[in-house]
Amino acid sequence: MNTGKHPEVAAQPRTKRLSHWWPVVSGLLALGLAVGLGVLIVRRGMPLSIDTEWSDELGENRAPVWDSLALIMDTLGGGVIATFVLPAVVAAALVLVAKRPWAAGYYLAVSIVTGGLVQLLKHLFGRARPDNILTNLDFGSFPSGHVANAAATAAVLAILFPRVWVWVAAALYTVLMMMSRTYLGAHWLTDTVGALFLGVGVAVALWAPVAAKLDGEHKLARKHSPKQ
Repeated sequence: MNTGKHPEVAAQPRTKRLSHWWPVVSGLLALGLAVGLGVLIVRRGMPLSIDTEWSDELGENRAPVWDSLALIMDTLGGGVIATFVLPAVVAAALVLVAKRPWAAGYYLAVSIVTGGLVQLLKHLFGRARPDNILTNLDFGSFPSGHVANAAATAAVLAILFPRVWVWVAAALYTVLMMMSRTYLGAHWLTDTVGALFLGVGVAVALWAPVAAKLDGEHKLARKHSPKQ
């Protein structure tokens, strides 16, 4: 059989077994936590104490340098850049540079599903945003679309490139996005936590059906790399 057409043949046996159940369960659990947090917030009808305390603390420590950094993250994590430019660049790099079309398809699927779920939950919960906002925003505070996109991208890259430095960079990027959204007053802290669960949950759940193909494709790409 031509392993170039069937990358899952090159996957390790444990990765083939991986595609059966646990990513689906853990991914759906994370999504359930995101929805559950949203339900808790709506039922309460007002910001949680941790939300107001965090918002007040950040508001008291605003400064021009932090404003600039947060606004840069605002631009990178939303709008045309996050919706179209970043997915296109990452997908193109995976196909043309890494020679991993399955990985590119997986990443695009995660991005699309994450974006769709964010909008669904925003309209379902309709949570009001904080009052001290420093940027332009659309409807709905829960969950944060910026953080969901960042978490989904970080989780995908951590899955596709299982190296410590990738995990560290992905985690730092996501945390920085969470802090920037709350610093700008665009979201409550719990909006970003729910978005974190959402983005990671989608990435892990959608990993399951293609885990063997991704693992096999990775091994084939390394085998045919000029450095090998």
